[in-house]
Order: sequence, then structure tokens, then C-alpha cells
Amino acid sequence: MSHSDAILVTPAQPHHFTAIQQIYAHHVLYGLASFETTPPDSAELLARYQKAQESGLPWWVALADGHVLGYCYLAPYRPRAAYRYTVEDSVYVHHEAAGRGVGKQLLATAIAWAEQQGYRQMVANIGNSENHASLGLHRSQGFCIAGTLRAVGLKHGRWLDTVLMQRELGAADRTLPE
Repeated sequence: MSHSDAILVTPAQPHHFTAIQQIYAHHVLYGLASFETTPPDSAELLARYQKAQESGLPWWVALADGHVLGYCYLAPYRPRAAYRYTVEDSVYVHHEAAGRGVGKQLLATAIAWAEQQGYRQMVANIGNSENHASLGLHRSQGFCIAGTLRAVGLKHGRWLDTVLMQRELGAADRTLPE
């Protein structure tokens, strides 16, 4: 992967899911950001994407020279109706593209979209309190730590925390939605 390639963030399409699956599988198998322990196949990830599409929530990919460098999606924070103005982000970057600003471009796109749609809060559940890259990414985009759940996951022979981060969107709680 060349470091000089321009990065384009665009809506994910079904043909991107082989690359998305490879990126996610690497994080599942070797990382601590995802609490899944068995990588889902492309069909499962495509089903998750289609469910998001049906609920009106997007997935994006970051492309350089036609290659998928990372992806991001938004999901409902919780299924209960009172949470309808809150979304949760997930960002995954190809391990060879780390440090190139891919995650920042993806997350900035998600934030802008969520604000345009009238969402008021964005939440991130960061797997592993030592995930400095994700913590730093989210801080750089205005997220603050809301709390830490200690030792709620067990993966690769160690207990893992989850760090809950939150960012206000638009008018946040200063006004009620129309």
C-alpha cells in the first residue's frame, strides 16, 4: 500500500465485502478491539450491512487506488425507542494502513452524516483500555471518556476492559428534536 495514494471515503457496496471481511478477520484473530473470537464470513458481514441499510444507517469504506483501507459503520446505540437519537460507531482499518489518517477520515464522515441526520449523541465502545490508537482517534474527533467497564471480556488469555466514549452531535441536549 502506497503512502501517497489519495484516500476517498465512499458508501460501502456489496462488492467491498471480501476486503471488509479480510480487514475485520485480522482484527478478530490478532487484535483486541473486537470481542468476537471467530471471524464472520463475508456473507454474515453483508447481512449485517443489509440490516443497517434497512434501518437507514450507513457503512463507508476508505479507498486508495481502488483498495479498501478501512471501513466504518453506524448502528443504533440500543434498541429501545428512547435511544433513537444516539448512534454507535465502529471503525476498522487495514493493519498495513494504520497511522495514515484512514480512521480519522472515516470517523469524520460518520460524524458529519449523523449530525446532518439529526442525531444528538455518538457513542463508541472501545475494546481494550490499552487500545491507544482507537482512544486517540476518538479523542481527536471530540469524544470524551464516559466510563470504563473493567474485565468484561476474555480474549487471547487475558481479561479486557471496555472504554465507553461519547461525543455530542449538533444541538445535543440543548434543545429537543422537532
